[in-house]
Amino acid sequence: MNIREVARKANVSTATVSRTINGSDKVSPETAERVRTAILALNYYPNTNARALGSGRSRLYGLIISDITNPFFPDLVKSFEDVAVTHGQDVIIANTGYSSERTELCVQRMLERKVDGVAIMTSEMDAHLIDRLSSRHIPIVFLDTGRLGMGISNIVVDYGKGIRAALAHLVELGHERIAFISGPMNLASARARRDAFLAAAEEYGIPLKDELMELANHRPDGGRLAMERLLDRKPWPTAVVSSNDLTAIGAIGAIHQRNLRVPEDISVAGFDDIELCSFMHPTMTTVRLSRSEIAERAFHALYTENPKEERPGVEYRIEPQLIVRNSTGANPER
Repeated sequence: MNIREVARKANVSTATVSRTINGSDKVSPETAERVRTAILALNYYPNTNARALGSGRSRLYGLIISDITNPFFPDLVKSFEDVAVTHGQDVIIANTGYSSERTELCVQRMLERKVDGVAIMTSEMDAHLIDRLSSRHIPIVFLDTGRLGMGISNIVVDYGKGIRAALAHLVELGHERIAFISGPMNLASARARRDAFLAAAEEYGIPLKDELMELANHRPDGGRLAMERLLDRKPWPTAVVSSNDLTAIGAIGAIHQRNLRVPEDISVAGFDDIELCSFMHPTMTTVRLSRSEIAERAFHALYTENPKEERPGVEYRIEPQLIVRNSTGANPER
């Protein structure tokens, strides 16, 4: 079975079959559907290696993430793969686990597979690894950590807007003693969220006391331990903002263990809006960071039908949105 037989059955040229297989937008939807019907009827499977050799591209895109166990990242992976598949592209996924050694192996895999572009959705990456990709003219897009250049794009999250909205919500509910549980300070995204909280707290006149600032690891166990430390001090906060939702989930667990209630005794807000937030008891107030929007921006920063085209980098801005649910309520001291 070959491409000529598919073209004959669909009554189109072999070039049209090739464009349809490669996801080109130059083929009308009606013609593309006719080609796909012929492919299914003839049980035809394109030779991907031949396609790569013929076109000079692998039709494979790399996606590097930090922590596959964090629900934020599977959502991002699904969204990125969805948009890639609609363009006839494949995705190779690599998980760094926040390890520099593993990150190096991830980049090596991308180079060996001759990817057409790499979305680096991690908080940190060594400069020499970026150079290994860019020196081979492989397009790159970062989440928050990149510097624009030829073939290098960056997706910038407005953490300040999201954190400020969460703080404004708590202030409106009458809270003044508001704690913040941050992520690890070696992560740029965690530093950005902490800095955003400090700036917003100053803007709203919220006292910035060391005993109300805690450090965690962006996981539930870290959130639980950080919340326990906050509860060991008196007076404890009437509200807590967490650097991500997993931290907030751990914090809520610690509050319940002390026979306290959320939000009647302490309000809790997270960041990311993972799916679990809307199924918890109580459902969790959080700042939504759209994975689908990040994925779409990331893919389109990389994708081009001309493999020889090197484009200047683009900066995309993502604005988080506060989602108010049942884990935040009025200050119990008022």
